[in-house]
Amino acid sequence: MSDEIQQQTPTEAYFQDPYLDWAKGEGIPIHLDFGHDLLSLETKAWDRFDARGCFAHTHGRGDFCANYVLEVEAGRKTRPIKHLYEAFFYVLSGFGSTVVTLPDGARQTFEWGPKALFSIPLNCEYQIFNTSGREAARLSCTNDAPLAINHYHNLDFIFANPCTFPDRIGKPNQFQGEGDHGTYIRKAGAGMINVWETNFVSDLTSFKLYDLNTRGKGSRNVFFQLTNGTMHAHTSEIPVGRYKKAHRHAAGTHVHAVSGEGYSLLWYDGDSEFVEIPWRHGFMYTPPFWMFHQHFNTCGEPARYLACSLGSARYPMISLRRVSNEGGGSTSVKQGGRQIEYEDQDPRIHRKFLEAVAKSGATSEMGDVFDEPAIMAIPKDQLVGVIQTPQLKGPAI
Repeated sequence: MSDEIQQQTPTEAYFQDPYLDWAKGEGIPIHLDFGHDLLSLETKAWDRFDARGCFAHTHGRGDFCANYVLEVEAGRKTRPIKHLYEAFFYVLSGFGSTVVTLPDGARQTFEWGPKALFSIPLNCEYQIFNTSGREAARLSCTNDAPLAINHYHNLDFIFANPCTFPDRIGKPNQFQGEGDHGTYIRKAGAGMINVWETNFVSDLTSFKLYDLNTRGKGSRNVFFQLTNGTMHAHTSEIPVGRYKKAHRHAAGTHVHAVSGEGYSLLWYDGDSEFVEIPWRHGFMYTPPFWMFHQHFNTCGEPARYLACSLGSARYPMISLRRVSNEGGGSTSVKQGGRQIEYEDQDPRIHRKFLEAVAKSGATSEMGDVFDEPAIMAIPKDQLVGVIQTPQLKGPAI
């Protein structure tokens, strides 16, 4: 044995989180909850952007993605910035424009308003302008800064890196909302996915969607491949009087309510109660890893939401995202997938939905699936129990 005296290393030398250290050092509020009303979160001056901002962290954000809110006051602009993490911006309120400087010095400019979606090509310098002289503009930014900062743990590498990525720029017309439409067939009969490749979507409420009935009758969807990146985004629509089937997946999917009103239920297998998240435009939450979740439309118009996470259609990045892209999230748990079919769901779920639409003045359109009079006739105390997932069959995906 060595006679050398072993020195004890301070605990703080281990278990470091460079991303959280960076966030704390930015001097803006860090909000942490299951979800947030992003329109009402407190912001403070953020020197890095010469604007206002806050971090909107969620318990289910996982290891790869996070969210911050950027607020540009009336008539102002951010300072030019670039970074080696991907960033998807969803416009919560206000009107403005973004100028992107490409590696060859050329500039692309596009204008945006509420409910627009855009992505910045990796490590390109950009500047955000508020074109209104009367109201602030507030944008939600879902990003993979945790992945990039924790991996390199060098802020100069992230924010002052000279490397360029010409293959991430996209076609010039994609900054103006044009793009390319593609499709692919999922496995296990989980339906066809439509993919729109672009850099900018001017209005998520009117963008064309495509049928995806495997997630619920009348459900519509489109995937976005933004700036040839490794982050994923999709928009889905829930018809009037209906709701999606429950499913589960990896952590880090930031779900933004875009239009309509309703709620989401979340639970782990074996829970006795559901977690309920009410939503309307401005609300954002992140289902934790492997937690079932289900989205309900309780208003008199179709409801849309935007989901952003790690792993795009082109670059899935992690195995769980690849399986989701292949159809695992739209395949019954009885067949080894991640989705609970209507006939297998907890009986309390539809009863709650019927009560919610009755309260809002809307009408259920789910009578083709459920015997609704019989469900309402069951005494509530007989519906209390433990939430159990139907027995798995086949390989777990």
